[in-house]
Amino acid sequence: RVECRGRFRLRCSCHWVQPPRPSGRAVMRRPLPGDPTHAALIERIIRVDHAGEFGAKRIYEGQLAVLKKDPSADVIRHMADQEQQHLKTFEQLIAARGVRPTLLHPLWHVAGYALGAATAFLGPKAAMACTVAVEETIDAHYTKQIDALSDNEAELKATLTQFRADEIAHRDTGLAHGAEEAPGYGLLKSAVGAATRFAIFLSERI
Repeated sequence: RVECRGRFRLRCSCHWVQPPRPSGRAVMRRPLPGDPTHAALIERIIRVDHAGEFGAKRIYEGQLAVLKKDPSADVIRHMADQEQQHLKTFEQLIAARGVRPTLLHPLWHVAGYALGAATAFLGPKAAMACTVAVEETIDAHYTKQIDALSDNEAELKATLTQFRADEIAHRDTGLAHGAEEAPGYGLLKSAVGAATRFAIFLSERI
């Protein structure tokens, strides 16, 4: 064997062979500057999800105020009931973990209702398009949180996994009830999705 560029290699008649690297435990990524601590991560997750479920509840309340006599009302009411259960769970987590709710709660009280009512005024299919846009964003949001949680937070992880499944079902319900047939579906979906992502960003931090 000969030394080449600081590494030992085996030489045979046809080629050079790199010796296999020794096996061992995988090296864990060290926290980077700006990464939240575990406690800060949990607080951020509970705070933003509490705000998100409250906002979803208000969206459906706004839609039902407009569409209460429409055939779609029963479907919307069913989704609203599930969001109410999600919100109740996060209210319990807020109290149990001593997490401060977002300071933007009054804003989401008004903005969520306004978004629901505005899309409902455009018709039941536009209301369903709003649901699709919000729930697709929340699906990605919950997935990111689930991936960030360690096994030490198995109960919270299971809760988020179940809630994510509910949000996916809401998205599928919206699609099944004509969301894609709403006027300006692409533009509406993009606008609502962007607004939802911005609300998530703010609620995590404020």
